[in-house]
Amino acid sequence: MAIISLREAMDRIALTHGAIGAFNVTELLQAEAVLDAAETTGLPVIVQTLAGSSAHHSDERFWRGLRWIIGEYPQVDAVMHLDHGPDYETCARAIDAGFSSVMIDASLEADRRTPAGFETNVTTTSKVVVLAHAAGVSVEGELGTIGGGEGSDAAQQIVLADPEQAEEFVRRTGVDALAVAIGTSHGAYKFATEPDSEVLRMDLIEEIASRLPGTHLVMHGSSTLPADTRRRINANGGRLPESWGVPIAEKIRAGTIGIRKINQGMDSHMAFTAALREALTADPQAVDPAFYLVPARREMSALVAERMLDFAGRHATRS
Repeated sequence: MAIISLREAMDRIALTHGAIGAFNVTELLQAEAVLDAAETTGLPVIVQTLAGSSAHHSDERFWRGLRWIIGEYPQVDAVMHLDHGPDYETCARAIDAGFSSVMIDASLEADRRTPAGFETNVTTTSKVVVLAHAAGVSVEGELGTIGGGEGSDAAQQIVLADPEQAEEFVRRTGVDALAVAIGTSHGAYKFATEPDSEVLRMDLIEEIASRLPGTHLVMHGSSTLPADTRRRINANGGRLPESWGVPIAEKIRAGTIGIRKINQGMDSHMAFTAALREALTADPQAVDPAFYLVPARREMSALVAERMLDFAGRHATRS
């Protein structure tokens, strides 16, 4: 089984001054799409999921399937990563289930909306690090808070990472990777206009990276939200609002200045959904899920492969 730790994957990509793609999946077909892309590109990949995010009966059942399907790709080096673990107990469940990496997001209080204090974050993160490292599992922590769509309550709670606190946080917790809030946000609606340096604080990445040369940095909320994909979804019954995400060029640049893991969920989901909606529109009598899920898997895989090459610096800079 070709499951590797997050630390190992990021150590490797750091040698080429690129970043490794981390792709959120909510079912096994999407995991297969990501692994197909990794097989095509020959690059390592991070297959990640959130607790409670799948339609499967339980996390543990889905997680066992996820570990199994990764094992079906012995030639692919893959990290099995828990994204945004909300507490110690969830991270412990993931470690027991065989994840090779967990994120403990202790930047928020239990309501998952209110920013947590620095000391609370340090205490919870440190506890997870002790448990995980004893099991050979990597840990990602978060400093600052990453919001949801612009204009939502979550977006108003964005707190940018502080470079001095980042240094102290890593020293006191021992995390392998640190997600730094630089103005990005999660979801299918991010920015009302194309983001610039006043919105995306790439300078924070550079400063934090210079202070923490032995710690790998992570960029969350980085989907581009392609306009053509949004139009295809909306042309087939969707109602996604116009929105700008993080430009490809900025993600490529991020790898050159210290980011080693780039999270992407929404672009993959959009590609999957666009192909699915088009297939159903093309044949309104279709009832066999394979009819519309096969093209959805293929399109998601193609998008993921493209992003993997971008993040690793294998493509020329694109806008």
